[in-house]
Amino acid sequence: MVPFRLADPDGQKDILGTTIMQRPAQPEEVAGAVPFLASDEASYMTGSEMVVDGGYTAQ
Repeated sequence: MVPFRLADPDGQKDILGTTIMQRPAQPEEVAGAVPFLASDEASYMTGSEMVVDGGYTAQ
């Protein structure tokens, strides 16, 4: 669904216009959070949310 919307200029504006990074994420950027959460570095984290959205929720 997202590639279809990004192919349309109006859809691209709707999706990326409200994102601080102004571009879609690369899969490795999003996937990078998984090894951290599975590592000992995150062993003291509980009940937290890790937002990986290019600044969309910070708008």
